[in-house]
Amino acid sequence: MTDQHPITTPPELVQQWITEAPPSNFSYYIADHAAEWGYDQRGEVNEAKLQKARDEELEACCEEMKSLPSPLGIPFGEMASNALRAARRPKTPSLKEQALEEVGVFEGMGTCNIDIIRRALEAIPDD
Repeated sequence: MTDQHPITTPPELVQQWITEAPPSNFSYYIADHAAEWGYDQRGEVNEAKLQKARDEELEACCEEMKSLPSPLGIPFGEMASNALRAARRPKTPSLKEQALEEVGVFEGMGTCNIDIIRRALEAIPDD
């Protein structure tokens, strides 16, 4: 694989840690410093790179699934691809969907989160 992970410790820094590491605790010293350095690298720029890598991986998996044979004419690969995408990138239910769910709870059990229903109703434009 030729692509480098978005958070890869620079070789110069690794060499510095090698020269600084005490002989009695060499491996632990380098592992500890590498983990700390990686943790410090998180941030918007790196998170954006990591999210881009995750999205590319997901799309590659979905494309691979789409190429699966379709038994009995059922578009299995397309359905599996959509299911994978939905599982990896779940969408937050809309306010309307949340309100309808709360109404269902109210109808079935007599309890309801009125705040969600109120916000949904307030979001509906007045005629």
